[in-house]
Amino acid sequence: MVMHIMRQTILDDGTVYRLQSIIKMLNEESECGSIIVVEGKRDAKALTSVGFRGKVTLFNSFKGITDFVDSRIIVGKKIILLFDADRTGKRLTSKLVVRLQLNGNQVSLFYKSAIARIANGKIRHIEDLAGYGPFLLGIVGNRRDLHFYL
Repeated sequence: MVMHIMRQTILDDGTVYRLQSIIKMLNEESECGSIIVVEGKRDAKALTSVGFRGKVTLFNSFKGITDFVDSRIIVGKKIILLFDADRTGKRLTSKLVVRLQLNGNQVSLFYKSAIARIANGKIRHIEDLAGYGPFLLGIVGNRRDLHFYL
């Protein structure tokens, strides 16, 4: 249940907990050597703003799909794609999945779909996570009676 009160979003505790769990799992994946890939700088900044501490690879820093697939950083590693759910993101995701799997990489779209599912489709772009940052980091509580004072 998400409610909007005077531009403040109140998230139920279950949603906050599930999103925190996903970020924790992404941190663990990164620590284990998985490559977390986002489209650009704003996406990386949004991940950091919700508690992600690992290294993020920016797809836009490469010269296209071939340059990314041929780069040494991904050889033999699990690749977690966190591209947006817009036309460009979907196109890039489908092309990259095929190319990376042909090269023998394990590709995961689990986190991308989990974030969208947990947020009931309200997070279509990874940079949208930034708006959830105060809740996930515990800066803003979820009690409705306290939002009167914000």
